[in-house]
Amino acid sequence: MGKYTSTYLKLADFGKELLYKKSLVEGLPHISKYAKDVIGADRCSIFIYDSDKNELWTTLSDGVEKIVIDSTHGLVGQTLKDKKPILENNVYSNPNFLSAVDKDTGYTTKSVITAPIFNSKREILGILQLLNKDGGFDNEDAKFMVFFTHYISGFLELVNLYSDK
Repeated sequence: MGKYTSTYLKLADFGKELLYKKSLVEGLPHISKYAKDVIGADRCSIFIYDSDKNELWTTLSDGVEKIVIDSTHGLVGQTLKDKKPILENNVYSNPNFLSAVDKDTGYTTKSVITAPIFNSKREILGILQLLNKDGGFDNEDAKFMVFFTHYISGFLELVNLYSDK
């Protein structure tokens, strides 16, 4: 049994609550809180991929305003390109890390874990990113992130499909 066994059992309650969320504005904070609490991260960002503009954006980035980046930049851009999670416990040693975001926000990022969020056609809808976990992120965290992004992808796909763009 892994460290997330009881978490998987609580996931049903999270899912029931998510069913009542009708928009990104309602759903993203719920998703963020659950992900942070489960993994023990300080912050969470859920980047949505806009393929028309070739951008990744988030309106949910704890403590800061909307962030918009080119989809080829940063660790989230690398996650989009590679279509797999990134686990980095020393972000300033990674050339893909966008230190300018820390400078702009005044927040100091030490560790990051990302995971792509795929739609039903296996196209990337967005990227889930968690920041700063005491002791750093590990492979169990990455496995949970992959599972969790599969779990929330249906909600994000439906909300995007039926929202006014």
